[in-house]
Amino acid sequence: MSFPKYPEYKDSGVEWLGEVPAHWKVKRLRYVAELNPSKSEIRSLPEETRVSFIPMEAVGDDGSLVLDQTRALHDVIDGYTYVREGDVAVAKITPCFENGKAAMMRGLTNGVGLGTTELTVLRPRGPVTTSAYLFRIVTSEPFRWLGESHMYGAGGQKRVPDDFLRDFSIAWPSREEQAEISAFLDHETGKIDALIEEQRRLIELLKEKRQAVISHAVTKGLDLNVPMKDSGVEWLGEVPAHWEVRKLSTVTEKITNGYVGPTRDIFVNEGVPYLQSLHIKNNQIVFSPRYFVSDGWSRLHQKSILQAGDVLIVQTGDIGQVAVVTKEFSGSNCHALIVASPVSEFVDGVWLSWVLNSDYGYNSLLSIKTGALHPHLNCGYVKDVYVPVPPLGEQYDLVGHIKRELESFSGLISEAEKAKNFLQERRSALISAAVTGKIDVHGWSAGAESEEPELAMVAEESAGYSAQGGSA
Repeated sequence: MSFPKYPEYKDSGVEWLGEVPAHWKVKRLRYVAELNPSKSEIRSLPEETRVSFIPMEAVGDDGSLVLDQTRALHDVIDGYTYVREGDVAVAKITPCFENGKAAMMRGLTNGVGLGTTELTVLRPRGPVTTSAYLFRIVTSEPFRWLGESHMYGAGGQKRVPDDFLRDFSIAWPSREEQAEISAFLDHETGKIDALIEEQRRLIELLKEKRQAVISHAVTKGLDLNVPMKDSGVEWLGEVPAHWEVRKLSTVTEKITNGYVGPTRDIFVNEGVPYLQSLHIKNNQIVFSPRYFVSDGWSRLHQKSILQAGDVLIVQTGDIGQVAVVTKEFSGSNCHALIVASPVSEFVDGVWLSWVLNSDYGYNSLLSIKTGALHPHLNCGYVKDVYVPVPPLGEQYDLVGHIKRELESFSGLISEAEKAKNFLQERRSALISAAVTGKIDVHGWSAGAESEEPELAMVAEESAGYSAQGGSA
């Protein structure tokens, strides 16, 4: 069945909302739901009562709620956000709000929960609305983009003010019609969610296969018939018999640290690019955000000036990330990175970066990290990491093979990402159309399959992407 418009509309008086079904009533959220209910009703419970504990990570972007922690009431009653069964909780901090983090509170221990203060709690008032429909309102696209426009604060600490939620206006159908809309959205978004999950699984599978291609190439080579030998190194196993296995220190001119010190006063608007750990991702240098130091400062710190072919290893933070310095970044300086400069007669820098980006290389680096509270890599330990060293010509051939294979995988992953994004956009559009009265789902039943053009297109296009990815 297709979804027609309602027979009669009226002006809502709300600029962003426009016309709404004539029998719907425009109300501010404050008249429909109680915001952040008082804890007074639970203060009479015994102090040792176990309650669900809800950190932000317990609330999924898809509306899911993972309840795997409980606390004694007296440990969390002060300083935490209170919810009870049937409430709707919405993240108010960026980026969680933009990602749609919200959930209905279900399955709470003893019907009570306390958790992060970065959740705003909404409790339906009387007969106006239900938890299920209220959840759909606060996860709709208009609610999110209007909330984003009201955020305050700087950087990553922007928040949606409670006043925005109180004053948010939208048209409300009767509870009976809300139940119909909720059931419709549960069914239809469930179908779309299943297609989105297929794309997610496909993306993960493609990434796993891509990593397997890298790992096999840098540890086994491409000739399936070549004689093998035991490398004598954990995680590396057998390697082609004609390859060497050498410590990193024996195939590099130097292994040193980037500049380690305060950076508050060294940055300039233009000058020498200054690379940091946040720029190193998936064997690439992604120079965003852009930082620069003066040429004079860089010359005073020549030890960390980079040359094309140098290999950068993240020392703290996201340990295990590695990238080779390309010609574009030759002459740059760097901060708190380990810099390995290969002896070009033995090792190509691109080859070395792929070795360290393989499963073997990643595990080797993780195995030598030190520091319990602040894990980091030490140059002295990195020097002793063993690397497989084929003849130089074979290194070039293997690097070319990896590049070609990864281009193919990148194309498939990109198509799957497009399909997933397309589905997510259609899901959001469907929810918004239903809760703003743009489509009339009266008379809909789960037994009748939707023939609505956009939903049909979603299924067909997603199936096409899956078929393309699955044939890889």
